[in-house]
Amino acid sequence: MFVEERQNLILEDLQENGKVLVKDLSTRFGVTPDLIRKDLAFLESKGKCKKIYGGAILNRLNVHLEDANSRKNVNSKEKQKIAQMAYDLIEPNMTVFLDISTTNIELAKLLVLRPISGITVVTNMLDVIQILSTSQIHSIFIGGEFDYARNGFVGNMCDEFLQRFHFDLSFLGVVGIDLESGNVMTYMPNDGQTKRIVLKQSKKAYMLADSDKFYQMGNYEYAKVDAFYGILQTIKSNKELLILIIVLFII
Repeated sequence: MFVEERQNLILEDLQENGKVLVKDLSTRFGVTPDLIRKDLAFLESKGKCKKIYGGAILNRLNVHLEDANSRKNVNSKEKQKIAQMAYDLIEPNMTVFLDISTTNIELAKLLVLRPISGITVVTNMLDVIQILSTSQIHSIFIGGEFDYARNGFVGNMCDEFLQRFHFDLSFLGVVGIDLESGNVMTYMPNDGQTKRIVLKQSKKAYMLADSDKFYQMGNYEYAKVDAFYGILQTIKSNKELLILIIVLFII
């Protein structure tokens, strides 16, 4: 096997699992641990990973410059599966908040396709309210300072209005999750502050996290993982898409 081919396979493992171990790679490829360490050093020099003791982890990407439109079609199948999990948690007559999140766009589509009796949906995302406007769902749109990149509203006016609500469920987007530190991140402080208020006003708040979120960084930490009731997430393993619900049962 050529060196480049081996390094590409190592990179595939990193992208699927988030980390690799020298001893496992050495056994898999039938080469010495020193040779694997050289491979990892090369990948690190290209910005593909970060070496740690005994192996390497995938570099966290800062994606704060990406706007909502550019993310709509990223991991779309994963987002649709997460949206289905969120939909299954909604019961008749609930008041539900849908945050600025491309996954919530998929959830809004499901709600229009299969309406749930008596629910009220509150949102600050323009895409979501545009989808809901095609149905008879009782919807409330929260205005404020318009964030063009995120296609939603944030800021003091938005936050003041949200403080008057109490949500049965809320579904919040994230930019990055660092399980080591427990930090949950978003792009900017104004969006983060809005999310923090929603967390406070919600009986149960769920994170929406496709697999990429565990390898990305945001600019602003708006909560800790244990502030949420649970995480609706996808993970990739052995090139198969698996769906897990991690319920934290915060009391």
